[in-house]
Amino acid sequence: MHTELQAVLFDMDGTLVDTERLWRRAVEEEALGLGLVLEDADLPFVLGRAIEDSAAHLASRTAGRAGAARLAASLERRFTQLVRGEVVPLPGAVELLAAVHAAGVATALVSASPRPVVDIVIDILGRHRFTTSFAAGETPRTKPFPDPYRAALAALGVTPTACVAVEDTPTGVASAEAADCTVLAVPSFTPIPAAPRRTVAHSLRDVDLGLLRRLVAEPWAGRCGPTGSCRPMPRP
Repeated sequence: MHTELQAVLFDMDGTLVDTERLWRRAVEEEALGLGLVLEDADLPFVLGRAIEDSAAHLASRTAGRAGAARLAASLERRFTQLVRGEVVPLPGAVELLAAVHAAGVATALVSASPRPVVDIVIDILGRHRFTTSFAAGETPRTKPFPDPYRAALAALGVTPTACVAVEDTPTGVASAEAADCTVLAVPSFTPIPAAPRRTVAHSLRDVDLGLLRRLVAEPWAGRCGPTGSCRPMPRP
């Protein structure tokens, strides 16, 4: 049976805007202030995570010398300042949002960033292009748990298997897949393999409305090439 695309659920940091780089910089600067150097082993606790999660991780590395609540507040101030001054849309993001909006397909912004940061980005990308949005702290749990995506699906009144979640980190992919969404991964810092109901693209410039529709109509996983073509990968 043919499934129509009901909604596209977008992650924000590292997916639509170049804030993953700014977030990593904010955490690195905060860590340096504690006498710590951010290492590759720290990245799973930083990328795609809520501020509170990253603050708790940094606090654990100080052996109790720094409080997680104070670090979270400092990280939020630092990150918000960087976003306000330096955020830019990633290649293909504005064009894809415009195409989805013009087609009348519902959209949601599903982010692990705090509401002040989300609102800055929504205003830059165009508030009219988002049907709803969810930020950190607005669901019982945030990514990698499915709560943010489930909340967005409920707000839109759509079926998860008829939606595509666009993500850039393993943490975000885990959240979307736990909510039973089809996933289009556009990796930022960490590689993400293709898998059943998960397609991997190099850039949003490789993605168009036709591809998003095919991902729910033909639930295979594949990899998108530099021209936007996707190679099907059979289910195991």
